[in-house]
Amino acid sequence: QVQLVETGGGLVQPGGSLRLSCAASVSIFSLYAMGWFRQTPGKQRELVARIISDGGSTTYGDSVKGRFTISRDSAKNTLYLQMNSLKPEDTALYSCNALTRLRSPVWGQGTQVTVSS
Repeated sequence: QVQLVETGGGLVQPGGSLRLSCAASVSIFSLYAMGWFRQTPGKQRELVARIISDGGSTTYGDSVKGRFTISRDSAKNTLYLQMNSLKPEDTALYSCNALTRLRSPVWGQGTQVTVSS
């Protein structure tokens, strides 16, 4: 059973940076894809970034392009999200997601990111 544990959220000032981590209980290359989603109360969950295991192609949400970078460390079975130039509208609960090779979704518990002065 795949388990995902996110760390790295917190409070940061506008313009600042944070790095989120998502540790997987299995080899990340045993998964089809991994990614980050975010959600705020009353709004639909949105894709932040995703990476396909085979080939490493990435997809970013329009609102984070050029500011956020998704990466992975296969030796640590960990997915990262480097967030730069943070804005108050980036405030959300960020959740790590994985798709198994059978395309079954797995979610982490989420980590809160708050961007405020």
